[in-house]
Amino acid sequence: MTSKDSRLMVDHDGEITCIGFLDRNILEESIIQHIGDEIAQIIEQSNNPKVLINFKGVDHLSSAALGALINISNRIRKKGGQLRLSNIDAQIYEVFAITKLNKLFQIHENQEQALASFA
Repeated sequence: MTSKDSRLMVDHDGEITCIGFLDRNILEESIIQHIGDEIAQIIEQSNNPKVLINFKGVDHLSSAALGALINISNRIRKKGGQLRLSNIDAQIYEVFAITKLNKLFQIHENQEQALASFA
């Protein structure tokens, strides 16, 4: 379920919105802005958003992409929702650990574990 100019793959597992990326490298500001806008629309469509962002296939993230993730997390929290991240490459996870973002986000090894963690 993706629109023609979407940078995302969006699917639903019950009330949980599962988001994956078409890009292996999420580095360019314009792409990050587009992704952030798409996810913001998804969040706005729900009163209590439950969102899983799956990073399978993503090799690189810029610091701007990390900033966008923080904004997404804040939006979801303001609406009383839940956010989970899964399938983060070891090198990318290292950046999450160094910046302590691994404490901010609930990160799971795979999509199945992340789905099971929703309340």
